[in-house]
Amino acid sequence: MPDPDRGGRSISSGDSTGVGEGRADDASSARCPADTLRDPMPLLTLAGIRHEFSTRTVLDGATLSVEPGEKIGLVGRNGAGKSTLLKVITGELTPDHGDMQLARGIRVGHLSQHPEFVPGDTLRQAAGRAFERLEVAQRELERVYEAMATAEPEELERLMARQSELDTQLEALGGYAVDHRVDATLHGLGLTDDRFDQPVDTLSGGQKARLGLARLLLESPDLLLLDEPTNHLDINGRQWLENFLAEEVNGAVILVSHDRWLLDRVVNRIVEVELGQVREYPGNYHAFIEQRRERKLVEGRIHAKQLDKIRAEEAYIRKYKGGQRAKQARGREARLDRFKEEELSEKPIELDVMALNLPKPPRAGDVLIAVEHLSKAYDDHRLFEDLSLSLRPGDRIGVIGPNGAGKTTLIRSMLGDIESDAGTIRRSPRLSVGWFRQNQDHIDPDREVWQYLQKTMGDASPDGQVREQEARDLAGAFLFSGREMEKQIKLLSGGERARMVLAGLVACPLNLLVLDEPSNHLDIPSAERLEQALLDYGDAKKGRGGAIFLISHDRALVEATCTTLLVFDGEGSVRIFNGRYSQWLEMEERRRKEAEEAKVAASSKEARARKASTDDRKRKREKPRRNVTSKLAKLSTKDLESRIERCESRIRKIDESMMDPDVYTDGRKTKRLQTERTEIAAELEPLEFEWSSRAED
Repeated sequence: MPDPDRGGRSISSGDSTGVGEGRADDASSARCPADTLRDPMPLLTLAGIRHEFSTRTVLDGATLSVEPGEKIGLVGRNGAGKSTLLKVITGELTPDHGDMQLARGIRVGHLSQHPEFVPGDTLRQAAGRAFERLEVAQRELERVYEAMATAEPEELERLMARQSELDTQLEALGGYAVDHRVDATLHGLGLTDDRFDQPVDTLSGGQKARLGLARLLLESPDLLLLDEPTNHLDINGRQWLENFLAEEVNGAVILVSHDRWLLDRVVNRIVEVELGQVREYPGNYHAFIEQRRERKLVEGRIHAKQLDKIRAEEAYIRKYKGGQRAKQARGREARLDRFKEEELSEKPIELDVMALNLPKPPRAGDVLIAVEHLSKAYDDHRLFEDLSLSLRPGDRIGVIGPNGAGKTTLIRSMLGDIESDAGTIRRSPRLSVGWFRQNQDHIDPDREVWQYLQKTMGDASPDGQVREQEARDLAGAFLFSGREMEKQIKLLSGGERARMVLAGLVACPLNLLVLDEPSNHLDIPSAERLEQALLDYGDAKKGRGGAIFLISHDRALVEATCTTLLVFDGEGSVRIFNGRYSQWLEMEERRRKEAEEAKVAASSKEARARKASTDDRKRKREKPRRNVTSKLAKLSTKDLESRIERCESRIRKIDESMMDPDVYTDGRKTKRLQTERTEIAAELEPLEFEWSSRAED
């Protein structure tokens, strides 16, 4: 079976699944998205999908229907089966049981984790290939126009019908104004102009991932499948993607993401994959959390009542099974057995989350770290300059900004990991720091999980000794089973490594937590557990008051935990904002609107000034024009019309010449003809004025 998600490209349902007709590269067979939206049938239907890997059932009777234009969030624990469900939809995976139907002729676009591109393409050329179908339609339309010039009446009617179809397709595919869309999409995902001519072979993995996402979004498939599209995006990129999916995408979307902020603002239905089952909840992620909690409470109450009934029946059976009512007791026992088998609901299960309870931070004085006039630059690129900041117990500072702006460099400077170019740094002598690094290169990759935790706990222990069982108990609290805690660190997934490092932080009493993208590899329940632990850790009312320095693109985590922001703009400027992330957004939106209003006011003022200047020039021109027309008054009407005709004829010939490729590709010829045309037009104006004056008389 062909790879259906190669390079983030759209696939035709006819090519990948055997359902429907048409090829993705055949413009004549492509359906107009507007027609798709009018289709009363679902775009996608899954019924009873079951799939196993070895002895583990990943999906067990999953059923789902996707309507045109729907935006669905697909959530669940890591390994719950979300990616498996997407692979079933793309045709990459054939389930053991169940049916899948795609509406006839729709195009499914799937974001590949490893996009492929045409060798030798530049970044911009690779993105522009999203419009190959549009180019095919344009070339056919040109052939239709050529054929219409010599067609017989019957053939002309057919060609005109085809022209209308192609015009409709071109409009649906974005028309001719695609260059702006390509540039805007690349910019929105953080790919700058200076990289547009860079060969795709030289791009980093993150840049290729963003380029694959850009190309997929530009293709505008009828059904868009996105599996963690924010992995390589900074906050600005996530904001752009959020707005694009919410406001620009007309097709249906199935979105797998750990970004709760994105899910809240984009999706209108949540589909949860849990223990192989699929459950649906209307609304966004916030609504899902409330509905899920209510469902668990109701299920718990129902299960408790059923158990009460069972206990009462069992008591009756025990009491009367050997007496005069034995026959009745046996009958009730048979009914109870049927009830247990057919009607007894399962006890609601809340899947385990890591036991992240941070220890009480030790006291460290009034100021943990104070920096004054700190500056750092690499080559000619300034990261920050003249930055002063005091970090006190209980402070919760979020650090946000574009990738490469200097956020991690600032942390490393403050902690003494690298030297700053200028400024002073004072650290409390009782400062104890827990540092979650974005990459964990400092960790011995050959150690096993429990060994890493034993060493970390030992380093924090007064006597430097920790028993192996204590380390294993801690690993178990962070969801490492017996075999998993004996894995070498180099064999761990990103999520497992994140849990291990967080477990090490739990083992030590610390008064400053420095967290660099801690939720990158965590599923949503684990990220929410981290969020609650950080809130407790920084809560002075609970006798804790530890300080937090959080670098993160996870907007929900920053919003919930941080009360001060350090905002990098990527151009060497850093601003301190006292407030939450949502308040920062509101302030930025006000500033944007005020700037737009000022721009409109300035534009109106400039327009009024231009009009006044134009009126003044017009008044000044009237006098010489009257002198010219007084001379033209001596011409006969026939001579006047003859001169007008000569001017108009020459202008027409110049315009025809300008359409000749040999002319408009020659800059000198073009400039000369444009100058001549301007001069003739100036000569024609008083002639027409004189002719009009005579006509009015």
